[in-house]
Amino acid sequence: MTPSSGGLALEIVVPVFNEESVLEKSISRLANYLSQEMPSTWQITIADNASTDNTAAIAIRLSTQLPNVVYRRLQVKGRGHALRDAWGASTAKVLAYLDVDLSTDLAALPPLVAPLLSGHSDISIGTRLGATSRVSRGPKREFISRSYNFLLKRTMQVKFSDAQCGFKAIRADVARRLLPLVEDNGWFFDTELLIIAERSGLRIHEIPVDWVDDPDSRVDIKQTAVDDLRGLVRVGSALVKGTIPVQAIYAELGRRPFVPPGRPSFFGQVLRFGLVGAASTLAFALLYLVLQGPMGAQQANFMSLLLTAIGNTAANRRFTFGIRGPTRLFTQQIQGLVVFLLAWGITSSSLSILHGVYFDAAPSHELIVLTSANVLATLMRFVLLRLWVFRKHNSNESVRGITLAPSEKAAL
Repeated sequence: MTPSSGGLALEIVVPVFNEESVLEKSISRLANYLSQEMPSTWQITIADNASTDNTAAIAIRLSTQLPNVVYRRLQVKGRGHALRDAWGASTAKVLAYLDVDLSTDLAALPPLVAPLLSGHSDISIGTRLGATSRVSRGPKREFISRSYNFLLKRTMQVKFSDAQCGFKAIRADVARRLLPLVEDNGWFFDTELLIIAERSGLRIHEIPVDWVDDPDSRVDIKQTAVDDLRGLVRVGSALVKGTIPVQAIYAELGRRPFVPPGRPSFFGQVLRFGLVGAASTLAFALLYLVLQGPMGAQQANFMSLLLTAIGNTAANRRFTFGIRGPTRLFTQQIQGLVVFLLAWGITSSSLSILHGVYFDAAPSHELIVLTSANVLATLMRFVLLRLWVFRKHNSNESVRGITLAPSEKAAL
């Protein structure tokens, strides 16, 4: 199939580095599938990032033998480099990429790109962690993947479930806006792109996939994990500093809220804060009882408070103070952790006083004292959350916690 007069609809980039053993089989299989199942115009781009084996020769031959297959070569390694180069040069409406091993069932490709071709969504990703996904891989990689995505959700407050599945697509106009902001050129490229997209109010569509682990994968899991953690720290710091222009991207491409929310009244805030606080206190008590034995009183107190504080801040942001959207979301989580440290200081001090008076205090006594201290800490939390973390901004310039552009202010 060749591009019509309407232009190229879909370009699928396959990044490769020393893939001579699987390249021909995978590209032939992909081209055959697209010829039979993809109604839109398409192109496959083999993005060779500095291969040193026979990959280049095979890719060049495939580009001459198979219709709609092209070859690009870079002299630097890195999946991010390959995608940045190929996507940046593309004229297609939708840009996608697949891992060369084709671990993801190709039957998921049409539903991956359909919401982007229609304009319904901005980015589309396959997820191996969905309820209906079918995945075959070893327990080690399963644990690492789930742990990484859990950490990503808790630290970056994102909703997408699987950042690392090599099966993604993006609208070209969105890619042109986001690619200059993505610094990583390795395996963290995907995660960074998705974080910036979601924090900018873009719509990320997820589809469950069938996925079979490649036993010949040469990814250095340990080094990749270290690089990903460094990337999270870097991106988180940039969001706090405001160097990533999520507000400008939102104003240009973001999905507007349907109805601007009304901020709950003071009484409503107190009531909602009480409900969140009650749930958090219960969660804290259960966590403390579970962790106190293996960790000790002080460590169990710290971990229980830390785990509940993250969820508490997110719940109060949305439920108690009616704030939605990406504005200051990461900053508010950091401020929430500062409030947590103050609360921890109150509860840990109470625990130290108890142990100073009763050296062999029973766990039940510790729990009573800590629960009482938590009541005081809760009052302090409400005051600081209301007056500092989630303070009310000018209602003429803020909708759902998102600063409006000057033209939007005039429309109000």
